[in-house]
Amino acid sequence: MFSYDDVKAARERIEGRVRPVAVARAAEGWSFALEHLQHTGTFKARGALNFTTAALESGAMPAAGITIASGGNAGLACAWAATQRGIPATVFVPETAPAVKLDRLRELGAEVRPVGREYAEAAAACAEFAAESGALASHAYDHPLIAAGAGTLLDEIVAARPTVTTVVVAVGGGGLFTGVAAAAAEHGIRVVAVEPENCRCLNAALAAGEPVDVPVDSVAADSLGARRVSAEALRWAGMPHVSSVLVSDEVIVAARRLLWREHRLAVEHAAAAALAGAPEAGPGEEVCVVLCGANTDPRSLVD
Repeated sequence: MFSYDDVKAARERIEGRVRPVAVARAAEGWSFALEHLQHTGTFKARGALNFTTAALESGAMPAAGITIASGGNAGLACAWAATQRGIPATVFVPETAPAVKLDRLRELGAEVRPVGREYAEAAAACAEFAAESGALASHAYDHPLIAAGAGTLLDEIVAARPTVTTVVVAVGGGGLFTGVAAAAAEHGIRVVAVEPENCRCLNAALAAGEPVDVPVDSVAADSLGARRVSAEALRWAGMPHVSSVLVSDEVIVAARRLLWREHRLAVEHAAAAALAGAPEAGPGEEVCVVLCGANTDPRSLVD
């Protein structure tokens, strides 16, 4: 089972290759972990680099390199990590993926293969390619090496702000949450897992007692729109130091605008979701909100 030992091993693999998170004091009892400044604009660079490096170290990286189905942040992170380690990356995306993301993937050195109109079709093509070519298939969130890389963020937060008592993270499929929850347990820190009301795979799994498929319909669905949470995320969500919170799209949009208006931080809706669900800081407490990504159009923040 996934544990803090996995996070420690990831920290050793990726140290010096990712940007250490900057943690800024936002107000009394509040701080922001500025992970949106990470390579490729999201925390996912950590997990992708850990996954790739571990495969190289173990001799499991094939000549065909690595492949993933994702037109979003996970694909960008995979392409970046592959470039860092000098291996080929093949990224399958839906034909509807925005041109700006396709261009960025190619800039990062990936071979981009548009397939079908929906993610499921791209994922099927990716699986077929992996079987035929021998390429190593990566995943956006449901893999221990991906979660472990993401969890290194918590250790850096603690090193920068030892006064932090609660960390708030947005949850999609659960990779970031799983890693952070495991590391937070080691440091005695509470974790608040925030999801949009209509992208609630973790919250629904908690209610059902097992991972279940959920509808996806939110302003933050581009990053938090997983239909099913990972089993490890559900296990960690049941720990006593974790709480699950749901927020409306309206509150997410307002939080994103507040971050721009008051702090001049341009983040994607997934990052704003964490702030939208953050609890008040009690006496002697410090709440750290993880701003997990910045792959957004800043023009949408201008009134």
